[in-house]
Amino acid sequence: MNKKGHVLNAALLSVGLGVVLAAPTTLTAETALVTAETIAKLSVPVVLGALFPDVDTAFGKHRKTLHNAFVLGIFVGFPLVFDNLYFVWIGIATHYLLDVVGSRRGIAFLYPLTSQEWGLPSGVTTSSKYADLVTVVVTGVELAALGAFHVYVMPLGNTAGALNAVGI
Repeated sequence: MNKKGHVLNAALLSVGLGVVLAAPTTLTAETALVTAETIAKLSVPVVLGALFPDVDTAFGKHRKTLHNAFVLGIFVGFPLVFDNLYFVWIGIATHYLLDVVGSRRGIAFLYPLTSQEWGLPSGVTTSSKYADLVTVVVTGVELAALGAFHVYVMPLGNTAGALNAVGI
């Protein structure tokens, strides 16, 4: 996926998650304000997380150096240690998912243990006219999964609380 696709994904994901987390049951000025505030709080960390893995285009090996489980693990655990950077991991995880599902190349998820790249054959090239459509479809699936997790498994209020609840 290209940068435009990652930013589109992160922006749509921030809006969708903001609505899910604010969970307005009625539309009033107060609930609209709370929802807008939640979206604003989510947008910067999710967009930064969505763009972070592509920093490896400037050094290292693209789709390997910063596109792996170890980097994701650092950002999932970061809030536990430093009590900040909540939700950056969501941007990184969705970046990985878009690169696996939405492109033909995939990522080396277990790098540096192996350079093997994994992807789905259903992806499109980054210059394809269908790239934005694939991004929107993948984002919809991500929102449905995160919303279901939030409602039926565990609230996504903050990463540290969620990780502490599962004993990590």
